[in-house]
Amino acid sequence: MKASIRKILSLIIPLFLGLGIIYYQYTTLSSEELQKIKICFQKADYLYIYLSLLISLFGYWSRAYRWKFSLNHLGYQTHFKNDFLTVCVSYLVNLTIPRSGEISRAALLKKYENVPFDKGFGTIVAERIVDLLLFLLFVGLAFVLQFEKLYAFICEKISIEKILLFIALGVLAGVGFILLWIYAEWKIIIKLKEKLSGLLEGMQSIYKMKDKWNYIFHSFFIWFSYLMMFYVTIYALPETASMSFDVVVMGFVFGSIAVGFTNGGLGAYPLAIAMIFSLYGISKDVGTAFGWLVWTSQTLLTIFLGLSSYLLLPILNKKIK
Repeated sequence: MKASIRKILSLIIPLFLGLGIIYYQYTTLSSEELQKIKICFQKADYLYIYLSLLISLFGYWSRAYRWKFSLNHLGYQTHFKNDFLTVCVSYLVNLTIPRSGEISRAALLKKYENVPFDKGFGTIVAERIVDLLLFLLFVGLAFVLQFEKLYAFICEKISIEKILLFIALGVLAGVGFILLWIYAEWKIIIKLKEKLSGLLEGMQSIYKMKDKWNYIFHSFFIWFSYLMMFYVTIYALPETASMSFDVVVMGFVFGSIAVGFTNGGLGAYPLAIAMIFSLYGISKDVGTAFGWLVWTSQTLLTIFLGLSSYLLLPILNKKIK
């Protein structure tokens, strides 16, 4: 009963949060700004939108291909069709409950390739660790490239005294967490330690993998395709076409963070893009329009590929058998 309630809440809360953000955006935009957004959609060069979708397909392909290396390492030879289609379905499922796609991906692999669920899920967890590390590299790059701009913005909004206070509190919280981690025997700490050991084991399996360099190459390629998908879209609007690459990286990073707040970034993604772009002189309406262009096109692609893959899986596996 508790598990079903948690499932419902994990679906409803992000959804309502996303709808609330959309309502907030709509009510804070003037009629002129709303009209400007409509014009942006009408005059956008959709050739660049289609190009971004094509680049996204390379990301899907690379993620599925990378998966084969870790599965092969465990002794499982899977059909690439099933790897690719289950990846597409997982992206679709993630639009409902964040991160639930990983479970569906492992379950579908068990159904169509007979790979044990725990083994398949373990490879996916290892992937997520690598993806997180690479994303943190992008975060670091963005902050290095735009340190002066971000520092000036933070100082303008927050006083130096408050910044120092936040730093001090952060250090104290960090020290407190380390002490709890070492000495506390609470159930939640023990569970976290068990999960961490599992994650470390997953990372070690990548290090021991025969094809680890191919795995690492595809890991970088996946994130490169994500960034390029975002980058080419700036040319769809004349107001964003002249943006420098470092600004694009900032938008990409904060947009990626926003995706985790609601169902697939519903509402949160365009808001984050508009806020970041506003720091660089791009009006709120143009930033919002750009965010919705990227989010809508990518979400429609995810829905199309996910539904098509779900329908194709049983059909193609009849032929395989």
